Amino acid sequence: MEQTGQTGGAGEPNSAGGDYFVVKAKEQGVQVIGLTRGKDTRFHHTEKLDKGEVLIAQFTDHTSAVKVRGKAVIMTKLGVIDTEE
Repeated sequence: MEQTGQTGGAGEPNSAGGDYFVVKAKEQGVQVIGLTRGKDTRFHHTEKLDKGEVLIAQFTDHTSAVKVRGKAVIMTKLGVIDTEE
């Protein structure tokens, strides 16, 4: 997933230049949890997806990692991960 000409809020350049990822829920109640950057890693955002729902997200200055709980397909520029495998 290549990024070109991305901007942050209010038209400012996206300084993180983060990669996008996609999570598609294969069951009800899949949790996607964003983890912070910095000295201490903390949870900062949680989404709950129902079966068939898709979340498109981006790594940012604040998000360095994502935890996925439940059966889902995760798509990144590095490949596709199926949590059932």
